[in-house]
Amino acid sequence: MSDFSLTLVVNLGLLVGLLTLLWGVSLRLRDAGIIDPCWGLGFVLVAWLSFVLNHPTSWRACLISILTTLWGLRLSFYLLKRSLGHGEDRRYAAMRQHHGPRFWWVSLFTVFLLQALVLWFIAWPLQAACVLKSQKSLGWLDWLGVALWLIGFLFEAIGDWQLVKFKSAPENVGKVLDRGLWRFTRHPNYFGDSCVWWGIYLIVIGTGAWWTIGSPLLMTFLLLYISGVSLLERTIVDRRPEYAAYQSRTSAFFPWPPLNDRMGSRVERGNVRQP
Repeated sequence: MSDFSLTLVVNLGLLVGLLTLLWGVSLRLRDAGIIDPCWGLGFVLVAWLSFVLNHPTSWRACLISILTTLWGLRLSFYLLKRSLGHGEDRRYAAMRQHHGPRFWWVSLFTVFLLQALVLWFIAWPLQAACVLKSQKSLGWLDWLGVALWLIGFLFEAIGDWQLVKFKSAPENVGKVLDRGLWRFTRHPNYFGDSCVWWGIYLIVIGTGAWWTIGSPLLMTFLLLYISGVSLLERTIVDRRPEYAAYQSRTSAFFPWPPLNDRMGSRVERGNVRQP
């Protein structure tokens, strides 16, 4: 068995084992949402276990492990702080109600083991970076990856901070945040998350693991169509009627000037041309 195959098997076994244990805890607490704060920590665990198993000596492997740790710890701390004292997340509560008595075993496969598998696959670049001991010095593509990672990290962290600050004000209950980064994209945190993983992928290319492109592709697909934008916006208009107008003028994912700004600039340019 190759070093990479062994690393994949060990990490998958560990993730399946740990998330199965976490599933048992969720049954005890009647809260499947405890898995959310563990998402980022899972990547940190995979990154450093891969590092310990393979003893890489390249700066590239160290850099990727450190960037993953910064991203994963921040995300997990944010999700933990957000969930404390608020009960089970509405997504899991709806699943619990839908499946009834079957939820205890349905949640094992559709929540915990599924996330273990998805996490493991998305973490392939982290594992490849530690196994493929490239001695090539960091080049322009690596620094482009670092820059993209930093943009994504800031978008995600600042977007989350702006949302927390907005929600903490009593006068904003039921209102829609359309200031700061949220003025240019309805989901700056999801956009940032995607950039983080594309940045990591660009760095990993330097090891020769270009074939791990499925990792950022899957993460972006999930954020857009499965667990991110699509899932959140499915019911948000019912809870916040103002959101429909916000949707009509604001980009869903990629940052872009809102529609009213673009229309205003066109009118302004048109007025300049008038005699």
